[in-house]
Amino acid sequence: MRKILTALLINIFSVSVTACPEKEGGVSMDKGNNQEYRIAVFGGGCFWCMEAVFEQLSGVAEVISGYAGGRVKNPSYEQVCTGLTGHAEVVKIVYDPYVITYDELLSVFWKAHDPTQVNRQGADVGTQYRSVIFYGSIEEKQAAENSRAALEKSGFFSRPVATEIVSLDKFYPAEEYHQDYYRNNRQAGYCQLVITPKLEKLGLPF
Repeated sequence: MRKILTALLINIFSVSVTACPEKEGGVSMDKGNNQEYRIAVFGGGCFWCMEAVFEQLSGVAEVISGYAGGRVKNPSYEQVCTGLTGHAEVVKIVYDPYVITYDELLSVFWKAHDPTQVNRQGADVGTQYRSVIFYGSIEEKQAAENSRAALEKSGFFSRPVATEIVSLDKFYPAEEYHQDYYRNNRQAGYCQLVITPKLEKLGLPF
């Protein structure tokens, strides 16, 4: 077990974040012969931030901002913002597992936000901003739990990791104006003050 945790820990902090040179508008333009795309769903604060990070990665074909983990069907942004629907702001990542693995996506997820914060990320406060991994299979659940355990065991954070790992029931795409938000609103204050520094820290284009 220690060897497994050690290997996962090395993966968490050593996987480089590689931007995709063959992307236009956040979507891979050359899908090649492999059509076996998979889905990952993560919540790490504002979905504008997470979307901007993951859509830059090689092997990621599409990133969709949306809502998951709540009790209301087809929730609106205004409803989710109340914190009463139970949803988290999340991103659905469509990726090619032959180019980027689920473990590599997890590695970027841990780097892209502070997983020790409870129901918040920075100035964004509320249950809708919680850190959460929604898994779609037993394999994803095990990978997420092993990755979280390795991170906790590392002592990298002084506080406990607060990230939830729960089964994905339903994903609801957010309103159209939320999609590709950073790309369409780079000069907006939130993008300049929050998202651009995050991308710069991760070594991603902005």
